[in-house]
Amino acid sequence: MSGPLQDRVVVVTGAGQGIGRAHALAIAAAGATVLIAERDASRGEAVAEEVEAAGGRAEARRVDVTSHDEIAAVASSWIEAYGRIDGLVNNAALFSTITMRPFWEIPVTEWDDVLAVNVRGPWAVTAALLPGLRASGSASVVNIGSDAVWLGRPGYLHYVVSKAGVAGMTHSMAHELGGEGIRVNTVSPGPVYTEIERGTVTAEQKAAMRSAQALPRDAGPEDITGPVVFLLSDAAGFVTGQTLHVDGGLIHR
Repeated sequence: MSGPLQDRVVVVTGAGQGIGRAHALAIAAAGATVLIAERDASRGEAVAEEVEAAGGRAEARRVDVTSHDEIAAVASSWIEAYGRIDGLVNNAALFSTITMRPFWEIPVTEWDDVLAVNVRGPWAVTAALLPGLRASGSASVVNIGSDAVWLGRPGYLHYVVSKAGVAGMTHSMAHELGGEGIRVNTVSPGPVYTEIERGTVTAEQKAAMRSAQALPRDAGPEDITGPVVFLLSDAAGFVTGQTLHVDGGLIHR
């Protein structure tokens, strides 16, 4: 495989299914070696095998992004093995398993779990991989946000808060790391439908969101992977600290 990410080394968290899997496949197709950090080891290995079956290069390791010890161990191992990390996609997040409910009914444990994965996770993974990102000389970090922040999506307050935190993290990281040639951006999708069941979204809700978009069709993972590959590539070499809304015109139209 060859493309705009030829011979680069890119880490993708939460790449065992859904959009994360799609990112891993697209990044490998663009020429990179994909390092899959996935809490479900069997799913991560399955995606790595899928990448290799398509002619790409991949390695999967079990990583819980809420565990600093696991993150540190895998980050150190990958940096030692590859010498550098050219790209990072902070994709791991809790969303599909969340039950919609008023914010005053959210259990404290669920609130803490969502913030730990969705906010602390990207911070911890980026920090652990920083020596490898610095060694690249032109690394790119892509944080996956959500347009639920701008919609003020009801029923998911902890998720909305977590993704608002990701947007702020991107802007601060971009300024802290720009002097070292490391770019940091957010891709903020609207509704995206994958093989993962979304029992809390009714057909009526899907239709309402679709009709609110300037492009009135459902989005699939392939609609998100292109912008991520772009931000990882040299074509986005002067783009940092930005939030790219990939939502068919749902928010800004």
